[in-house]
Amino acid sequence: MHGFANPARFLRLARWITPLLLVVGGLVSAAALAWGLWRAPADYLQGDSVRILYLHVPAAWLGMWGWVAIAIASLAELVWRHPLAAIAARAAAAPGAFFTALCLITGSLWGRPAWGTWWVWDGRLTSMLVLLFLYFAYMALADAAERDGGGGSRLAAIFGLVGAVNIPIIHYSVLWWNSLHQPPSITMGKSAMSGEFLIPLLVATVGFSCLFGGVILARMRAILADQQAEARLRRKAMVRDEA
Repeated sequence: MHGFANPARFLRLARWITPLLLVVGGLVSAAALAWGLWRAPADYLQGDSVRILYLHVPAAWLGMWGWVAIAIASLAELVWRHPLAAIAARAAAAPGAFFTALCLITGSLWGRPAWGTWWVWDGRLTSMLVLLFLYFAYMALADAAERDGGGGSRLAAIFGLVGAVNIPIIHYSVLWWNSLHQPPSITMGKSAMSGEFLIPLLVATVGFSCLFGGVILARMRAILADQQAEARLRRKAMVRDEA
């Protein structure tokens, strides 16, 4: 892990991996969505409204995995003092919040014809909304730590770890509480979905995951560039003061 701790080494790798992930992710996501919208069959109960599945499910997974990435990076920062850990956590926050919001919006659009209502305060929806608020809080803490010169980064890292408690709550909420939301259709090693729905869904998830990874790397590069530019400005200011 510490082999990538050198920012220069990380930037050399990220310089070609970032556009690769973005291009591959964009093409695969577009192909999967087109497949799901025009080639996959309609559901015998929900009709064409089920097609929102190919956007809603990847958004839900990536919303949760975004916080898992924050928690892992926060652990690396607190335990191993990894120099890029805080940057990785900050970079994952905004795309994670975006996919969480996208999950809530598409879920509401799907819930209206399926449930007859835009929103219900059940375990899955409420815990997902809590995740969005956690993202907002984390971004505020991380921004405050950055303005403070990194002095509050440990507080943001601790918050990133504590907030991970919500991830298993989201995952198991449909099993723990009576809910309008359906139970998981895909579990470890098996699926309740037919291949006509499952294959484009998995392809869409791979595509959006590549986009997610590319955006995180791009944001890490931007944060590093800002920090390096700020460091150069400080050095120049010190030289002028000494002169």
